[in-house]
Amino acid sequence: MLNSMSSNVILAKARTRYGGSLSAEDYSALLKCKDVAEVAGYLKNHTAYSKSLAGISESDIHRGHLESILKQHLAEDYASLTKYEMEINTHFPKSLVQHDEIEYLLRAVISINSGASAEKSYFFPPYMIHSSALNLRALAKVKTKDDLKKVIQHTPYEKLMMPYLEKSESRIDYAEIENALYHYFYSGVIETVRNNFSGTPRKQLLEICNTYLDLDNYVRIVRMKFQYGASAELARKALLPSGFFSSNRIDRMLNAETEKEEQQILTQTSVGKRILKMPYAYLDELPVRMVYRLCRHYINYSIYPAVVFISYVFLSKTETSNIITIIEGKRYQFAPDEIKKLLILDEPQQSDNQTAS
Repeated sequence: MLNSMSSNVILAKARTRYGGSLSAEDYSALLKCKDVAEVAGYLKNHTAYSKSLAGISESDIHRGHLESILKQHLAEDYASLTKYEMEINTHFPKSLVQHDEIEYLLRAVISINSGASAEKSYFFPPYMIHSSALNLRALAKVKTKDDLKKVIQHTPYEKLMMPYLEKSESRIDYAEIENALYHYFYSGVIETVRNNFSGTPRKQLLEICNTYLDLDNYVRIVRMKFQYGASAELARKALLPSGFFSSNRIDRMLNAETEKEEQQILTQTSVGKRILKMPYAYLDELPVRMVYRLCRHYINYSIYPAVVFISYVFLSKTETSNIITIIEGKRYQFAPDEIKKLLILDEPQQSDNQTAS
């Protein structure tokens, strides 16, 4: 009885909060803003972010600070939802923190390779300082490979990153270390789902995960082979864990001779038939756009708390990413219409009662 009640609570709360997401009118207003200060002001005065931005001076805020506030807003949102459902609270918070840790580690790698100090660009949300396995304050001060080695000591990242940090080359191979970290992350997520869920919840969670992985691997193959001229074997090393795609299909993609041939192989799958008909500005958007559509369906129609929670997490993270994209667009003086093309938004012409499997 209590489990049923808690499940109903999280379903209702997640859907209610999703209902408070930025509307088409909100995005239109944000695209008309001139700078970060105006974006922050609009979010503070007209949206669900008002409480998180209360007391913040719009004139003094900048991109890194606003991003930190938005991430903290999400973390508090997730925490208030997971307390109602032990199954979710036990299995997913660690993965959410881990994903952000990887982003910060990769930012440190970029800083080392560029030789530029990144300390001022770090604004760690309080939830990360309290939950991270990393010493984030030390990470913000990293300038050399030796500094980074010290930060990752006695953490899950030491074994993953050390082989790349111990190479004699002064420059860290960003692509290799990024792949190692995300391969570790997604392997862990898939293992968590397989080991702790069964039946329809497991099927729906795996559909979300595997759809993303399959399309991301497609993007990686196309980018590696036709943008960078890499061999099939080198492109294979850049792949994440495989989702629904069979090893045979992956092999065919790796050995395709043209990008058109890659697309033909993709369209032989149910997800490929849908995704290549969707509008997009850049190839890298494909995984996010497809999973966004899938999560929109599940947050409205799934009856399983874990599925609705993960759908809400993905949708709310996508909204945060949209806000950051708008800010970056303003920074580089892009026209509103150009920025809008880069946003992951609702597609009213698509039916929500069809999944993207």
